[in-house]
Amino acid sequence: LPGELVSANTHRKKNNWEQATLTAVHRSSSQRVEPGCPHFGLHAGACGGCKMQHLHMGAQVAIKQRVLEDNLWHLGKVKAETVLRPIEGPAWGYRWRARLSVRHVAKKGTVLVGFHERKSRYVADMGECRVLPPHVSALLPRLRELIGAMAARDTCPQIELACGDHTTALVLRHLEPLSDADIALLRGFAAEHGVQWWLQPKGPDTVQLLDPALPGQELSYALPEFGVRMPFKPTDFTQVNPHINRVLVGRALRLLDAQPTERVIDWFCGLGNFTLPLSTQAGEVLGIEGSETLVRRAQDNAERNRAESPGVRWAPTCFVARNLFDMTPAMLVADGRADRWLVDPPREGAFALAKALADLHQQSLGSADAGEVVALGGWQPPQRIVYVSCNPATLARDAGLLVHQ
Repeated sequence: LPGELVSANTHRKKNNWEQATLTAVHRSSSQRVEPGCPHFGLHAGACGGCKMQHLHMGAQVAIKQRVLEDNLWHLGKVKAETVLRPIEGPAWGYRWRARLSVRHVAKKGTVLVGFHERKSRYVADMGECRVLPPHVSALLPRLRELIGAMAARDTCPQIELACGDHTTALVLRHLEPLSDADIALLRGFAAEHGVQWWLQPKGPDTVQLLDPALPGQELSYALPEFGVRMPFKPTDFTQVNPHINRVLVGRALRLLDAQPTERVIDWFCGLGNFTLPLSTQAGEVLGIEGSETLVRRAQDNAERNRAESPGVRWAPTCFVARNLFDMTPAMLVADGRADRWLVDPPREGAFALAKALADLHQQSLGSADAGEVVALGGWQPPQRIVYVSCNPATLARDAGLLVHQ
């Protein structure tokens, strides 16, 4: 940690940086704390699921902010005019999504269920996980027993966790068909512990609920500030931390400040995490996503919310599929003018979208290249963009493009 005196083994060295492994701390930082999880550390077999438990929670947030500011300057050559107070949530029990590896270790006569060991392909021997919800952490030993009792214990490589507000779903990845006896074990586990089992024989699109859900047990989360409820499948992308997500959506929409007379485009809209709340504020909303399947699911979510909340003012909202990593100025113009944009890309960022906008701006200034020239008609750029990012590096790259071009 910054300010510490340590011994370390350097294993990679460049002109202006090194990579090393800590071997001893001789003078500790005032921000160093005792990790809250017994599986965290540098020792052999330590869990690699967390990286910063030795650092005070407030300092973790401060360091992440510094990383963001450094990336903006070094990669994008931009500095923030204002930095808002960071969004913080609970330090423990916050991780409502996780992909747990499963390994039957025949030589030891046991099954391991958890994250990989630090810098290793082996699965950590975990009896608990304090970043998972407490009721899920308590299930880890029971899951080990369950898989160990199944005939398919050697062909089930992972269990994916997805928690909703009222439902816990476990997705079992199985490489071979399950026997009736194994299915019976899964059903008994679900009944005893109040969870749903989903089966995934191949890719994420093959996931199916083992048994029909009872009324009120649909996997979903609420955004109470907007009167929105979001149903989802356990393999869908949703935020890992639901507490942060609720605050994040509210802050993003307050920054966007969409008015009842305005048209808004939500780029990379997913299932509608921002689109549906926007529909309660703007005059018209267009959600754009790269997958036809996701677009249909988002449309279904919008229609269900309209039906369940007839007293809410819902703006006209539609969803379209578009390859957002291959955007061109012509495609941007074809989607029509919008007063405001919300951009929420995956880790790869939104470079093609930002580049198309920059090209249109340069063309409007009369400096278009000899290549594609787009008839702008009445198209104008958005008056405000709110960009939600999970990757400081691609955010910095795209912000630099938007600011400088």
